[in-house]
Amino acid sequence: MKFLLLLCIPLVYGYIVPETKNSTVRTNFGGRIIGGEIARASQFPFAAAIYATYETGSFFCGGAIIGNLWILTAAQCINGATQFTIHLGSNSLNNADPNRVTVATSTYIVHPEFDPDTLEHDIGLLRLRLPVDFNEYMTSISLPERSVTDSATVTTIGWGQESDQNPGLLDNLHYVQLATISNTECKLYYGDQVADDMVCVVGQLNEGICTGDSGGPLIEYRTERAAVHVGVAVFVSSQGCESTLPSGFTRTYPYVDWIRSVTGLVA
Repeated sequence: MKFLLLLCIPLVYGYIVPETKNSTVRTNFGGRIIGGEIARASQFPFAAAIYATYETGSFFCGGAIIGNLWILTAAQCINGATQFTIHLGSNSLNNADPNRVTVATSTYIVHPEFDPDTLEHDIGLLRLRLPVDFNEYMTSISLPERSVTDSATVTTIGWGQESDQNPGLLDNLHYVQLATISNTECKLYYGDQVADDMVCVVGQLNEGICTGDSGGPLIEYRTERAAVHVGVAVFVSSQGCESTLPSGFTRTYPYVDWIRSVTGLVA
């Protein structure tokens, strides 16, 4: 059985998560897209780059805009943090970009059943202090009306490292197209560590997510242009991001009612 590896990337200090009974994990506060391509401006206007401040240091994570006050991300990215700085509207983390909007908040909501050891219910929300104005480069992604199916074509995005040998964030947002597999198949690799609220994805060869992609969205285009948020990035194999083993996400659909009850967003 392979172990799960969380995808955090510390910006200042190291961060270690205790071993679980069946797996060794590392928190995913940032990450890379393995085998991906550079996104063009406004291609993913819901993308959020999250810098989280903890007592132990600062960490990076991905997220997605779901309303003009709300960012959807992984619970592992925000649980216990004291402050967040979030970049919206830009694919670049560092280069000058007139479309970039930088906001700050200290308000987060972690799913009440989140288990940091098993990664079950690994989903959370950030509430911005003021609403942002949507435009071509910054808008929300839709929540799903049904769960993502097996063998679905999906896309994920992130700024994380490009290989196991080259840690650190990328300046430009990357994306990669993947396919979902059944939980039964995913359990052949990870056993009962794969819970019902998770979905696993595979790509060509070693394509997928890596250290630092935690919290980023899994996207399904259910019409030619309509992007739907179907998952939150949470883990890869402990053998490394380039191991060709499946990447893991929290399914969005089982939490839509919880998200709407917290945010007040309507369908």
